[in-house]
Amino acid sequence: MQVLLVEDNTLLANAIVRALKSAGFSINHVDRGDQALSAIKTSQPDIVVLDLGLPDTDGLEVLKSARKFGFSNPVLILTARDATSDKVLGLDAGADDYLAKPFEIDELLARLRALERRLSNVKSHSIEIGEVEIDTNSHEVTIAGQGISMSRREYMLLKALMESANKIQTRDVLDSKLYSWGEEVSSNTVEVHIHNLRKKLPSGFIQTVRGVGYVVRKQSGTG
Repeated sequence: MQVLLVEDNTLLANAIVRALKSAGFSINHVDRGDQALSAIKTSQPDIVVLDLGLPDTDGLEVLKSARKFGFSNPVLILTARDATSDKVLGLDAGADDYLAKPFEIDELLARLRALERRLSNVKSHSIEIGEVEIDTNSHEVTIAGQGISMSRREYMLLKALMESANKIQTRDVLDSKLYSWGEEVSSNTVEVHIHNLRKKLPSGFIQTVRGVGYVVRKQSGTG
């Protein structure tokens, strides 16, 4: 899941980036409104975390502009403006959630997980396909009830595929969900992670669509 953080407080931004990476999100950070709009248009992040007090414009204008040109993914406003009237303005402008500063990082993560479930149409923190189950709160993966050890990237990749079951994911899309801007990514990184995952998962769980990408099939009647 790719998150765009729009926040001009460097210390706070760095703390959020560290926390979200540890929680299994791919996160990119900008500190200006014009940069945010450019990133939203070009990279189409899954979720935007948006400060309102930006140095070049008000975050509400960024939100309104993004909605005007058709960006429909969730936006969470993260701001020091905590009056009820400010919350109403933000939600009416198109925000999906509103969190006032100061805040606990655990609450931010919980709200992002809720938006993530809404985006992927997964209704709970547990994603289950066949014998494979992911708990997105604890980051635990089990197969037929037995815990499976996975690296952070392997977990993120499996989660991305299971959240989008039956939808083919291209390598570029999967790269964007695994890595932030500026991280060095080799040309076969996704393939290596897929290879390692297949050693741990039931045979045929991750299918290759030749020349396109990868998919996990969810059979009718499965969780």
